[in-house]
Amino acid sequence: MSVTPNVHGQPQLTGAEIVVRCLAEEQVEFVFGYPGGAVLNIYDEVFKQDKFRHVLVRHEQAAVHAADAYSRSSNKIGVCLVTSGPGLTNAVTGIATAHMDSIPLIIISGQVPTHAIGQDAFQECDTVGITRPCVKHNFLVKDVRDLAATFKKAFYIATTGRPGPVLIDIPKDVTAASCRFEYPKDVTMRSYNPGGKGHSGQIKKAAQLLLDAKRPMIYAGGGVVLNDASAALVKLVRMLGAPVTTTLMGLGGYPGNDAQYLGMPGMHGTYEANQAMQDCDVLLAVGARFDDRVIGNPSHFYREDRKIIHVDIDPSSISKRVRVDVPIVGYVKDVLTEMIGVLEASGKRPDAAALTAWWTRIKEWQSRNCLKYKASSDVIKPQFVVQKLFELTGGDAFITSDVGQHQMWAAQYYRFDKPRRWINSGGLGTMGVGLPYAMGVQLANPDATVACITGEASIQMCIQELSTCRQYHIPVKIINLNNRYLGMVRQWQEFFYGNRYAESYVDALPDFAKLAEAYGHRGLRIERPGDVEGALREALQQKEKLVFLDFITDQTENVYPMIPGGKGLTEMILAEEL
Repeated sequence: MSVTPNVHGQPQLTGAEIVVRCLAEEQVEFVFGYPGGAVLNIYDEVFKQDKFRHVLVRHEQAAVHAADAYSRSSNKIGVCLVTSGPGLTNAVTGIATAHMDSIPLIIISGQVPTHAIGQDAFQECDTVGITRPCVKHNFLVKDVRDLAATFKKAFYIATTGRPGPVLIDIPKDVTAASCRFEYPKDVTMRSYNPGGKGHSGQIKKAAQLLLDAKRPMIYAGGGVVLNDASAALVKLVRMLGAPVTTTLMGLGGYPGNDAQYLGMPGMHGTYEANQAMQDCDVLLAVGARFDDRVIGNPSHFYREDRKIIHVDIDPSSISKRVRVDVPIVGYVKDVLTEMIGVLEASGKRPDAAALTAWWTRIKEWQSRNCLKYKASSDVIKPQFVVQKLFELTGGDAFITSDVGQHQMWAAQYYRFDKPRRWINSGGLGTMGVGLPYAMGVQLANPDATVACITGEASIQMCIQELSTCRQYHIPVKIINLNNRYLGMVRQWQEFFYGNRYAESYVDALPDFAKLAEAYGHRGLRIERPGDVEGALREALQQKEKLVFLDFITDQTENVYPMIPGGKGLTEMILAEEL
């Protein structure tokens, strides 16, 4: 990297050099990106450096998804780099996906020169305006002297408080201009001071409610995973003897095979988790936001005789959809640790007889075996594939998914015992994330087994990233549950639209095995249930190669249980009722 002295002997760097130096200062390992005119100065400096590795994706959306999954699976911040105009607009889906799930990211976007901004210049768009609704914060840097401080602020904002994506928009002339470089050691922002420690009085009040509860329930969300609070959650649950459920984003935040775990709640959650959520007398919500897919209809969920404790770092999430009795704003890990200390100091535990009666009731709900399905020796059941994958990996793989039926089957039948092993788009529900997610996860965890559970429609939205996997030798395993339908769309059309399958049948599918081989990978097509285990074993044994497994599955299979839109937690449709 060149350093030009100024008239006073001080080293000066170009804006492009400063960008690269800032990323090195933040110990960035990977930058996912796609070059274009507005960022060529930056790419020229990326070419010269050796502090981090650049990964060339085949579409800007995939750059953000890969950086997102890198962050989710490693607790390191993901970084992506895109050009102006269509480069940025292609990235917006990935940015919105990360924003909905509170994932810390840095997005660096190129912009037309400062003098051309607002002139409808070639490949210009209002990046700040377009991304404002789907980032935690964004910056437009018009002076090279502001670059270093802006990067320091961006990394700080993205990773503190409720995490999220932060975008830095840099005009091309700013990357060419020069100034003295000095990276700030710390950050002070008058307008941004995220809290961390919960109110001790509220924590004591919550602890007492839990001790007095006859039917306690713990509802944990993605905040437990993001704040590395899993160990504290496990300790608290064991101390209280209470049942626990984790949301789609919280899977793995509590061991999925533990006796106190009731499974996932919500629209496709377990019967026992939903019944316990509804019928408990004290509900502790930890790093969760009572979203519509979890509690269904808020008016149905409401109970006057139930007390709700809500722990979250984001005060705007508390009492947003459900009125709570004890709000606690703070980092989940800190709050749970202090709550455990309060309980230990008290020397008390919940009433044993009441807990026994509560668990007796829960076991009656569990006896419904709501996740059972009809096995078949003639057609591959998608649930069977996921169960076999779990069995053969010992539950120790990283699993990414796209969005739809396959996502729900993965969540239901792969029992996650560790946090950061389940990588999916929860809030936005973005099709196409699975393969670029798997790329980011594999690069963050090079020795791990990484499997992408997807469907034939979702995988085609970013299937060009098979080329990226080939270039960088990323040996993920793709588990394509191919039912030749937009599966979840078809399920809703069956239930609520009189079997009118409007545009949900995919009638022009490629031969995925041959397509994978065309990209230089291994492709397998599996049509018989008896061949499922063998195909999975073969794929998992190929540690150095991407394997695309195209499982031809039952077209009629639906995801159960299911709560119809607008209904309550206890208004579930179970497979046995059909």
